[in-house]
Amino acid sequence: MDSIFEVQRQTHEEIERFERALYTILSRPHSTQESRLQNEHKASQMLDRISSRATTLNNLYDDEAARKAEIDVLSASSQPNDLSEFYARLVKIQEHHSKYPDSVPGGFGLELEALLEEPNQDGDDDYEEEDPISLLFSGEEAYGKYLDLYANHTAYCNIKNVGKRPGYLQYLDLLMTAQSGIVHQELSKEARFTKDYENYITNLYTYLLSFAKRTQPLVDINAQQQEAETEFTKLWDAGELKAWEEPNPKSQANGESGGIWCSACQKHYSKQTVYDAHLTSKKHIKASARQAESGETHTDPNGTHTPSQTKAAQPSISSAKSRLRNSALYTHLSTALLATLISLLNDTKSNVERRFSLTAREREQELLDQAKPPAPAPAATGDNEQQEEEEEERIYNPLKLPLGWDGKPIPYWLYKLHGLGVEYRCEICSDHVYMGRKNFDRHFQESRHAFGMRALGLPNTKHFHEITRIEDALSLAEKLKQEGRHEIFEQETMEELEDEEGNVYNRKTYEDLKKQGLI
Repeated sequence: MDSIFEVQRQTHEEIERFERALYTILSRPHSTQESRLQNEHKASQMLDRISSRATTLNNLYDDEAARKAEIDVLSASSQPNDLSEFYARLVKIQEHHSKYPDSVPGGFGLELEALLEEPNQDGDDDYEEEDPISLLFSGEEAYGKYLDLYANHTAYCNIKNVGKRPGYLQYLDLLMTAQSGIVHQELSKEARFTKDYENYITNLYTYLLSFAKRTQPLVDINAQQQEAETEFTKLWDAGELKAWEEPNPKSQANGESGGIWCSACQKHYSKQTVYDAHLTSKKHIKASARQAESGETHTDPNGTHTPSQTKAAQPSISSAKSRLRNSALYTHLSTALLATLISLLNDTKSNVERRFSLTAREREQELLDQAKPPAPAPAATGDNEQQEEEEEERIYNPLKLPLGWDGKPIPYWLYKLHGLGVEYRCEICSDHVYMGRKNFDRHFQESRHAFGMRALGLPNTKHFHEITRIEDALSLAEKLKQEGRHEIFEQETMEELEDEEGNVYNRKTYEDLKKQGLI
């Protein structure tokens, strides 16, 4: 058995290493819902282990008897300065570590390595086995992005006296009222006081609590619920929950309710004669037998009893009050949970509306797409694409070479061959710079240069080729005018005509040929 001091030292070491690992996990980037939940669940597991080891360490420090016994063993010797026991233990520790140099007591290293292991990003077929977090959610929940309340909606619609049964979208709107008040205030007392409502609200609370713990592993949900339960107890004991007040039995017994209640059949009878007649029926006899076997007595919701049922109804009234308090409690706790999940309720409603707008083929294709790649696969693909984009942005290009068709710098020899390092500036093109002789020669026939020449009132003819300065272009135009070469300027505005064979002539040539009968 290890020394209590060695166990304390080892526990301290494990706590420190867990804290460093916790920092590593919380500092990981999580751009997707999947990566965020994976990191938070691992962080929650580490916090549980730190808490467990801290409790163990505290118990070791409180065990003064064991610590004193260990000190006595180490100090018990015939001579005061005899350290033989200490060195004997030291030799055993050294021999163990020399024989097993990579061993870690208790398998702590393997445990820590498993928690720090990065999730699989390959999207292979066995991803579901490697990602236990994805198994916590149903397909409708989409890795915790949406709520799956279809079963609760069905149970809500089956409550007695519920009135008009809402659709799923309307049901989500009813749950959103938790943001401003108590949920399901729209239901009447007759509906909220039934056993069906108690089962419904209990199941709703169980699901919401489970979903909150699965999607928020680092939040102390139990503490929040304990506070909400304490608040409810104060309100209930003070009688401030008017919506859950029971009906007055005395006023109902005075004729406001009416009828005679049969506990076995759970039915009201308007007259005594009708009630007496049904006592001999087979249905009542079977119901009475079942009630006798189970020992349950159902109370009259209106609070009236026959004289023979008064004593038997006392435990049933107590049971009804307990059921009523449970319904009120779970309604209060569900409201507190729904208030923290309002954003998810809105996202769920938007997703349901989107799916309703899809055709049957589109829904089927969406299900197939969800079934093929596992949930974290898109996140991995997105991370890879983002890393590739970042790598492309960080391309090493110190010579500022132009990029080729593949987005990478062209070879330097090709850069020198085309003279792309030489700049050619054209003043007529608003001082635009053209890299390389080939691009410069081509630009004289492009729209940018032609627009600049038209702005100067000059034709973009071959006489102005290689002219890039505005002053030179105007000087050349003046010189051409002085030489009598007006046809150069008329060429731009001269009308062109086409004959039947498709030959194009200017108007003067066309008219001369037509007069000669050649056209």
